[in-house]
Amino acid sequence: MPKPVPVPDETDQGFWDAINERRLAIQNCTECNRMQMPPIARCVACGSSDHLEWKEVEGKGRVNGWCVQYDTRVVVLKENQPFNTAIIELAEDSDIKFFSHLPGVAVDEVPVGANVELIFEEVEPGRLVPEWQVVS
Repeated sequence: MPKPVPVPDETDQGFWDAINERRLAIQNCTECNRMQMPPIARCVACGSSDHLEWKEVEGKGRVNGWCVQYDTRVVVLKENQPFNTAIIELAEDSDIKFFSHLPGVAVDEVPVGANVELIFEEVEPGRLVPEWQVVS
């Protein structure tokens, strides 16, 4: 399924740099030891902007929930309708969530609670996006 090409800004550049190196890095506040996603300019817990760093994580999680997209506004995804949109809960911190199409999983057959791992899809030469796949 084609994906939109991300346009990083100064707040999320570190996330996309890691993705393009086939790593997953989550914004972390060293002041209060809290990870947050999506990346923003200040820690949502303590308000610090001086203690934010990128923390590499393993890239494993589980399917928390899902829905089927029958009518998307994202033009590059329209030709693939209907498709799954699953909520992935990061193993290192269940408060961190990602969306995934779960490549290889049929529409309406999303295994809630299943373990997943991070994979990377190329959206243009040298530009990757994170995606998740079910593992046994």
